[in-house]
Amino acid sequence: MGPYEVTQKEYQEVMGDNPSNFSGENLPVENISWLDAVTYCNARSEQEGLTPVYTIDGTSVSWDRSANGYRLPTEAEWEYACRAGTTTPFNTETSISAEESNYWGDYPYMIEDNYFNQGNLETKPGVYRQTTMEVNSFSPNAWGLYNMHGNVGEWVWDYYGEYSAQVQTDPTGPETGTRRVYRGGGWNDFAKNLRSAYRAALPQVNSSYNIGLRLVRNAVVGTGSIAGTGTNTTGSSGGNILIAYFSWGGNTRGIAEEIHRQTGADLFEIQMVEPYSTDYNTVLEQAQRDQNEQARPELSTHVENMDQYGTIILGYPNWWASIPMPIASFLEEYDFSGKTILPFCSHGGGGLGQSQTAIAKLAPEASMAEGLAINYSGGSGMPDDVAAWLDANGIER
Repeated sequence: MGPYEVTQKEYQEVMGDNPSNFSGENLPVENISWLDAVTYCNARSEQEGLTPVYTIDGTSVSWDRSANGYRLPTEAEWEYACRAGTTTPFNTETSISAEESNYWGDYPYMIEDNYFNQGNLETKPGVYRQTTMEVNSFSPNAWGLYNMHGNVGEWVWDYYGEYSAQVQTDPTGPETGTRRVYRGGGWNDFAKNLRSAYRAALPQVNSSYNIGLRLVRNAVVGTGSIAGTGTNTTGSSGGNILIAYFSWGGNTRGIAEEIHRQTGADLFEIQMVEPYSTDYNTVLEQAQRDQNEQARPELSTHVENMDQYGTIILGYPNWWASIPMPIASFLEEYDFSGKTILPFCSHGGGGLGQSQTAIAKLAPEASMAEGLAINYSGGSGMPDDVAAWLDANGIER
């Protein structure tokens, strides 16, 4: 396993371009999809005279386990390497600090349960750098691997799915699926999403400014071939467009109304039977309680005919680096098979956080387009940001 995440310099030397949001030769490459990652593995293998590991046919990818080229680790390999013999949530064996890893340092582990009484925290809030760091930053784990926690999430081979209940040796995950897993958490994640066991997932064609990769090669020659056949989640090109949103302070509502103004699409507000408090501190507690319990608040509004919509533009505030639980209630109420979900959020500095992963897990049969993150209400530039995002996703204005 490579001791470092793949750098922008390494990626550009092989692929001829650098898609990263941040710029620096020794910063990790990011903003790459899973398909970009396996394509890079093959290209680098060929450049170095090694046998490419993957056979790529459109969105179907098979893995030749006997090949000696570069590849992505499996989930099991990644977690084994990250833990480096530990059984604690982090390989530091203590609650990881912002001096040990690059993440949203304002939110150390267990902050959600101790936001108003931080004296109980093992690790106190620290710096939030709001950018990636060079790949050799911080101390490595006990096995010499850098930034297994934080900086950028790292794509692995596996489709997202439930673990087998049986003991397994070197598992490679499900043979089919709709989402690929990435591990480790990124620069804009809360510490809870950096845990050795935390699993994030996105469609293999999606990219993000906090996801990169780390390379591995076989230590011994493997046998056989593993097919990776993605379940078709191509979104419908027909049907109407629905803008569905949940808003607490009004920022998300303002963005939704701007999308409505530009597209003329139907507008639907997700509301609760028992609304959250209008007091900020109280709603923080309520929202965290619901996340901890994975609550599904009862909704007072319902879409009369979801079948007529092919595209759902889904809006929400980024709460605790994820979706508010009313969004989970909404996603579980309807069948999104064959539909396209375009997520957008208002946030106070964390972008989309892990909200796209939460949506991907709750609506696995939907296609998911690239999300839009607007800081608070977005200011005067918000309409242009919305327009550019709609255009990029092929939504007529």
